[in-house]
Amino acid sequence: MTMGLTEEERDLRDSVRGWATRTVTPAVLREAVEAKTEQRPLFWKSLAELGVLGLHLPEDVGGAGCGLVELAVVAEELGRVLLPGPFLPTVLLGAVLHESGRTGELSGLADGATLGAVALQPGSLRLVRDGGAVTLDGESGYVLGGQVGDLFLLAAADGDDTVFVALTRDRLDVTDLPSHDVVRRNATAAVTGLEITEADVVKIDAQRVLDLAATLFAAEASGVADWAVTTAADYAKVRRQFGRPIGQFQGVKHRVARMLGLAEQARVCAWDAARAMNSETGAAEVSLAAAVAGATAPDAAFSVAKDCIQVLGGIGYTWEHDAHLYLRRAQSLRILLGSTAFWRRRVARATLGGARRVLGIELPPEAAGIRAGVRAELASAGALGETERRTYLAEKGYTAPHLPAPWGRGAGAVEQLVIAEELRTAALKPHDMIIGNWVVPTLIAHGSEDQLQRFVPPSLRGDLVWCQLFSEPGAGSDLAGLNTRATKVDGGWMLQGQKVWTSMARTADWGICLARTDTTVPKHKGLSYFLIDMKASAGLDIRPLREITGEALFNEVFLDDVFVPDELLVGEPGDGWKLARTTLANERVSLSHDSSLGSGGEALLTLAGALPGGIDDEQLTVLGKVLCDAQSGGLMALRTTLRSIAGGQPGAESSIAKLLGVEHIQQVWEVAMDWAGPQALLGDRPRTSDTQMFLNSQCLSIAGGTTNVQLNIIGERLLGLPRDPEPGQGAVA
Repeated sequence: MTMGLTEEERDLRDSVRGWATRTVTPAVLREAVEAKTEQRPLFWKSLAELGVLGLHLPEDVGGAGCGLVELAVVAEELGRVLLPGPFLPTVLLGAVLHESGRTGELSGLADGATLGAVALQPGSLRLVRDGGAVTLDGESGYVLGGQVGDLFLLAAADGDDTVFVALTRDRLDVTDLPSHDVVRRNATAAVTGLEITEADVVKIDAQRVLDLAATLFAAEASGVADWAVTTAADYAKVRRQFGRPIGQFQGVKHRVARMLGLAEQARVCAWDAARAMNSETGAAEVSLAAAVAGATAPDAAFSVAKDCIQVLGGIGYTWEHDAHLYLRRAQSLRILLGSTAFWRRRVARATLGGARRVLGIELPPEAAGIRAGVRAELASAGALGETERRTYLAEKGYTAPHLPAPWGRGAGAVEQLVIAEELRTAALKPHDMIIGNWVVPTLIAHGSEDQLQRFVPPSLRGDLVWCQLFSEPGAGSDLAGLNTRATKVDGGWMLQGQKVWTSMARTADWGICLARTDTTVPKHKGLSYFLIDMKASAGLDIRPLREITGEALFNEVFLDDVFVPDELLVGEPGDGWKLARTTLANERVSLSHDSSLGSGGEALLTLAGALPGGIDDEQLTVLGKVLCDAQSGGLMALRTTLRSIAGGQPGAESSIAKLLGVEHIQQVWEVAMDWAGPQALLGDRPRTSDTQMFLNSQCLSIAGGTTNVQLNIIGERLLGLPRDPEPGQGAVA
């Protein structure tokens, strides 16, 4: 797993990873740990020759002319190996000086001759202005890389403002500090009445310095988090307790799966901040992206590093294991950058002020030709009546463009995105098939020709409405454990059983139903996939199921000798599990054009803006956390789409996004109720109220596979942890 998405970025990652494997050996790391004082790393010249110190600097000063995304890829890799030495402050200093137009020191930073040191907090350091004279007085905050740095970037108070000054070591009284991070140590820098010139004051907004720092700190934190996840997962696969690998225990498996979720949040937020920094995006949006990274990644790395030690158990608590070194690094990043609460409040204030991150993408050149054809084909649709318009769009393949012709357009990722944009521009909405979006691809893949002709066209037009008869009282997440039976009779099958949680059962024309046709084979192999006429089938008893909201959107369905003709069996008897997997796995490429914060985040912002007396610091901090989660979910979806456009396989983002997205929505409405106060406790509130939305959201972590099952899937499929033992089988060998 890596931050880089493009082939060039992955090549850069591989180059840096290869260098780190050869150079930053366990012996090198331990020498840095045990050293009495920090020294210039022996590998520094080699690191400079790799080209990464000046990767983001102009070519005319010895740099590579790349952007912060490439630098973030490198920072992530070096964070993964816990690189000793001042790489982070050196490249941060280079970025700040480059943006300020101060170029004289850049060549030394790029070629490794000059080591950087950075203090982001002023401490007691202040500028004193007396007429035209400027003096610097006081002691800096903790200086990252200060024990070996040659050129110092120091925050200082200038009246009510903060500025940054750049001074060489020989002008400062530097004091080495015993450091929590024993691999990259800190110092303080003191001066007494030091006369400086305006040239010593870096001409850059202090907030921009913090934003650059948040971006690069977040990238390194992503590498720290990735190491912790990998280390914990690898250990959980082989460490045995009670006769089983500990990764088979759900408590451990779920912990490591959640670690991966946090690591992915760190990665996507750092990536987005880096790409925003070198874009033409407005300053408020760029600063918001950096704030989200600063609020998310260091804290995620800290949490994951703690969890790693917990999974490792006793060995993780020893000095000899590297886990505590990563914990120290993560915690140092988190504290030196500024508190997580500070960055969350920055996110909240920025969004309340109207800043939003636009999560768009630049489509490749071939999109222009696709767009012209789509636009021409849609031009006549607007003048049609509603029914004719739906039919026209269906027949032209716009209801589900990703499906193969003639049902869709066989559209790849780029064409799907172009079509979505053009439909939105033309204010055209093809029919939303809802459950049919799952049914139709299954019929195309496995149905007979008669089934295709009978059911697919009217579904695409909206003439047929579908429901899904999968879940049962004893078979929710464990779908293969269902008990509804289908017995072979002359001309078809007789179904007997009960289904539950079936939405639209009272209004649907047809239903897809899984039933057991063979009890003599393993449970996954004895299922079959049927189509049921919900309007005309005798023996169906549909009963509304009242939910915790008081409404009855779901239903339970009793099947009492429901006859299904042979021609309504999809595929062959016993194919049901395979077909169900096709149904549940079908997804199209999409990119939301709503707010990057989602409807829930926007609703919470509206509520925050209307709080009596305004919003306090605690509420701002909570709001910032919720909004960071919202934006990270949007970023995961964006990266999934970018992978699709590039023809790549899905990464971890899609699975993690499902897990975190559900919990985010639940948190939104829980916070909304808290802020609404006692009025949220009134009964009979409308469906759109915070109370009803809170109650309704509780189903999200249950429907379609519970959160616990999703954590199992993440642990087993993404991290390779051992599967749960089958009932009655006990431990794996």
